[in-house]
Amino acid sequence: MGFLKAFARRHGLDAFMMRCLAIGLVLAVVAGACLLQLAFVQLLQGSATAQAATDLRTSRITIRSNRGRITDTNGVVLAQSVERYNIIGIPDAASAFTPITCGSQKAKSYGYCHQIKGKPVGATGAAAVARLLAPVLKVDALELGAKLNGDGKYLVIKKNVTPAVKRKIDKMGLTGIVYGELSSERVYAENTLLGSLLGGVNDDGEGAAGLEQSLNSTLKGTDGYTVYQRGNGGEVIPGTVTESQDAVDGKNVSLTIDADVDWYVKKVLTEGVSSFHAKWGIAVVEDCQTGEIIALEDSDQIQAGSDKAKLNASRAVTATFEPGSVGKVPALAAILQTGAHTINDKFTVPYEIDWNGQKFHDSTEHATMQWTLAGILRNSSNVGMVMAGKDVTPQERYDMLTKFGIGQASGLNLPGETNGVLASPSSWDGRTKDTVLFGQGYTVNALQLTRAISVIANDGVSRRQSIIKSVTDADGHVTNKVHDEATRVIDEQYAKQIRNAMESVGEEYKATAGVDGYRVAAKTGTAEVAGSDGRLTSIIADFVGIIPADNPRFVVTVAMQDPDGTYGGITSGFLFAKIGEFLMQKYEVPNSAERTDAIPLEW
Repeated sequence: MGFLKAFARRHGLDAFMMRCLAIGLVLAVVAGACLLQLAFVQLLQGSATAQAATDLRTSRITIRSNRGRITDTNGVVLAQSVERYNIIGIPDAASAFTPITCGSQKAKSYGYCHQIKGKPVGATGAAAVARLLAPVLKVDALELGAKLNGDGKYLVIKKNVTPAVKRKIDKMGLTGIVYGELSSERVYAENTLLGSLLGGVNDDGEGAAGLEQSLNSTLKGTDGYTVYQRGNGGEVIPGTVTESQDAVDGKNVSLTIDADVDWYVKKVLTEGVSSFHAKWGIAVVEDCQTGEIIALEDSDQIQAGSDKAKLNASRAVTATFEPGSVGKVPALAAILQTGAHTINDKFTVPYEIDWNGQKFHDSTEHATMQWTLAGILRNSSNVGMVMAGKDVTPQERYDMLTKFGIGQASGLNLPGETNGVLASPSSWDGRTKDTVLFGQGYTVNALQLTRAISVIANDGVSRRQSIIKSVTDADGHVTNKVHDEATRVIDEQYAKQIRNAMESVGEEYKATAGVDGYRVAAKTGTAEVAGSDGRLTSIIADFVGIIPADNPRFVVTVAMQDPDGTYGGITSGFLFAKIGEFLMQKYEVPNSAERTDAIPLEW
């Protein structure tokens, strides 16, 4: 203090001038500090500060891809994604938003302005954005404003709005603050068509069940993105798109299923289960010339995409059962192929026999009959099959069953599909080694049973089944997915002989399972299965037919649990006839020639 007074006396300065000098010194110090800070920022932190500002202005927008469609063999859409949008907000941009007053110079320059019912918005920031959006999205403005009031870069305001709503938002002048992110809603064919088989997707659009799940990697697309900078009002700054990647849509999948046939099969099953008071029914239609599955249905009323569809696999691929007498077909193939007997060999067949310490009998009591091997199949004699199979070893019986596809995966890779149960011959007990000759002691699903009979339809050749016809990518390239693998199982002559004997079975059930104008080769089955009490108190009645028998085109399998009438020929066979008639009309199959080559059944 003494120094200042001495300085003032020496220079003749009064108190006022001293105060001015002090203030000047303080200002000089402050200015110097500012210059030093400016130099520090510009020279040492300039790059980092500029980058931070750029990052604050930069937005990355996801461009959603579309999930591929699932169609039937004729292009009928079974599952598709319709255009929807998730409305996304950028809170930090919303917080900086200032509405453009209508009539202002800025409004004329930008070509748009903001107002609500002809009046000013009356707010700025997140509240203003919320007031503009609320009427269009039908949400509460106060709640929306609270959500937008922050510094985040991504907020889902509302999901799955229609394109019309998105277009309204696009015209509101909120670019860089609010945008529509392409989403989708998965919709399916009506009337529960292929409900559980198609399955459904989850909230993220990923396959959650059925074909949607197993084909997810094919149907799912790849999202794209755009990176750009925005101004203080949230608008995109021209020329600032620094990075972008187009979305790639998922591939479209065409099934071998014919929607018309599948719909009719569903109708027949639903009505049949009701009229026969059955617990359920399932059916498969296969084009035996190609192995393509034309229809695959069950009587369950489950809509594709529903919670039930996501929790329940299709009964047509999950249900397993003993084939019953339909299993005599691969057993007869083993007898013929090994040379144990010929189709014309003669047998004296009683109703019941004691065989290696085991008793076997036929389903209905009869006198001792004189049947050929063809007659044994025609009359579905368990006793006759045991007698005829005497010289066929357990290993040969097992090998033939596996060649017919029993116990083997179909290769369709359908969710929930079961392989059934076929134990190795080393584990067969003294009874099972013979019951396999008439379809007991192992289990199958409907697809396996259809494939087994298609071997006979194809003159002894097993074709791999297909349910995917083709896949088309986003560029329109089509890849054929129908399998062309074929393996000879038995000699052609034996397959034709078995089909001849099966045609005699078809003639027996002509009144209930016949199709006017067409020859049918068929086999019926009735097998006990576990009921709700765990005991063998339920019945599976099945019927598998080849139509036309003289020029095979389709194999049709129908099975019901606990139908009134019990036996497959008069229950499931009745449904077969309806399906067969529809197939012949739809595909305009020529009428059959008269049968002239029936193998003798008796001697």
